[in-house]
Amino acid sequence: MDVKEIQLFNTRTRTKELFRSQDPNFVRIYCCGPTVYHYAHIGNLRTYVSEDVMLRALHMAGYKFEHVMNITDVGHLVDDGDDGEDKMEKGSRREGKTAWQIAEEYTQAFFKDTERLNIIRPTVIPKATDHVQEMIALVQRLEEKGITYRTSDGIYYDTKKFPAYADFAKLDIENLEAGKRVEIGEKRNPTDFALWKFSPEEEQRQMEWDSPWGKGFPGWHIECSAMSEKYLGATLDIHWGGKDHIPVHHTNEIAQSEAANGCRFCNYWLHGAFLTEDRGKMSKSHGEFLTLQVLINKGYDPLDYRFFLLQAHYRTELKFSYEVLDSAKQGRLGLEQRFKEWQDLNASFESDAEYERLQSEFEAAILDDLNTAKGLSTLFEVVKSATLPDAAKKSLVLNFDEILGLKLAESIEQAQAGEDIPDDIAAIVLARDGARKNKNWAESDRLRDALQAADYLVADTSEGTTIKRSGKLRRDPVDE
Repeated sequence: MDVKEIQLFNTRTRTKELFRSQDPNFVRIYCCGPTVYHYAHIGNLRTYVSEDVMLRALHMAGYKFEHVMNITDVGHLVDDGDDGEDKMEKGSRREGKTAWQIAEEYTQAFFKDTERLNIIRPTVIPKATDHVQEMIALVQRLEEKGITYRTSDGIYYDTKKFPAYADFAKLDIENLEAGKRVEIGEKRNPTDFALWKFSPEEEQRQMEWDSPWGKGFPGWHIECSAMSEKYLGATLDIHWGGKDHIPVHHTNEIAQSEAANGCRFCNYWLHGAFLTEDRGKMSKSHGEFLTLQVLINKGYDPLDYRFFLLQAHYRTELKFSYEVLDSAKQGRLGLEQRFKEWQDLNASFESDAEYERLQSEFEAAILDDLNTAKGLSTLFEVVKSATLPDAAKKSLVLNFDEILGLKLAESIEQAQAGEDIPDDIAAIVLARDGARKNKNWAESDRLRDALQAADYLVADTSEGTTIKRSGKLRRDPVDE
């Protein structure tokens, strides 16, 4: 089967390139998943929405793919310089639960958020704690090649042994060394990084394993190299992540994998830009941070946030405010309202030159490095068209929504069917309205969770409470 051409901006070359997979019509994709020590904030979730658009675009172009996204449930230290404590241990102390309980709780919370945002679930979801032996084996291969050395706190990668280390992120290592901008301790070079960390003698870790070098736990970077190789092979087609991964995490993945295997680790690297707020880049380090649940509690549908994100190119920094989210909400609801005003979806129409032009323009925007902003402008041209029949408009916009993921087909079906709400669900909605009126927020949250468990989404609007089925779009993973 022939595939459509798609252009992607490749961080490795800093240019937009025509995508070509290693195998005809099949793509090997790896995405850095969450470190499950806390809730994902909405800035984290922007990366996964953008990646979801890419997967939908590849499907539109005719590709099949294997999509692997890891769960980091051990080894991610609070400092990229291999200092500080493991984030899972930190989360355990914060909440008085075991690190294993923390990992399970926040893994489930993450996927609850992705389902709300209509993000298609990866085909393979490996956990770091299930793949420690693969990581140990990879470190041993690097050790055999003379790439590693031992310090008092772990096994480290000697970046001087990998001459291309600075190339991917275009690092100025000479000035980094001359300026002594990092404390290197026993490291031979400022850019060296931990492959395996020894458990401190003075404390008992919850997550630790025996290894040829002593009891300890894996470094953060070795996890992705080991798991991506196991499920996708030595060379990936696409690796996705946030732009903050470029100078350290992804640079270190390349160094590990290419030194171990003697071939290119990945052909196309894609990185999403930050979501910012008044304090700068959105981050958990600020203490309080915005989660998707916070937006829901304020009366927003998760798809309002998805619609907000689609209005900017994934490589463009985007500033969040409730004012712009309000605008996105009104835009999305207005789009749904237009659907309700149009005639039956199944009404016949003849495709004409305008229909074909608009379909072609939308596809061209998406296939040109996932330009959802331009794609949305075509969508609204369809909505405002004075010549297209209603059925043609619906046909086009629903085609577009295969990429945008706004669940417009579901909104139409609900509008046409009148969306009868079962009596027991209506009773919960009524009880929740009463709890909110009495400012009993804990009971309101409990009832909202009960509705979500029953596959209903509730939103509080200026016109009252609205409820609809969530209509989860997902595929079961091969390995969780």
